[in-house]
Amino acid sequence: MLKINKTVEEAKAVVALEGRLDTVTAPELEADLMGIIDGITELVLDFETLDYISSAGLRVLLSAQKTMNKQGTMKIVHVKEVIMDIFDMTGFLDILTVEQ
Repeated sequence: MLKINKTVEEAKAVVALEGRLDTVTAPELEADLMGIIDGITELVLDFETLDYISSAGLRVLLSAQKTMNKQGTMKIVHVKEVIMDIFDMTGFLDILTVEQ
């Protein structure tokens, strides 16, 4: 289960995720991001309460990063160690801007 809390103010969007970002929930996040990303120049993903991410979740992050590279910035904040390890092992730390 994944809970998505979105806050959009002018050209900045903050998306806080709670739970698990996996094969079942990744399409929901992708749809939510595509629904708000147009016109956004700063996207912040808050992973403070995200417990798990699968390859499907990583694919959504990669897609969002590609879009944001064209129109602004994206960063991921408050990443738990277990998810940071996944980012490290998959090479995503070289692709994404991550702040613990």
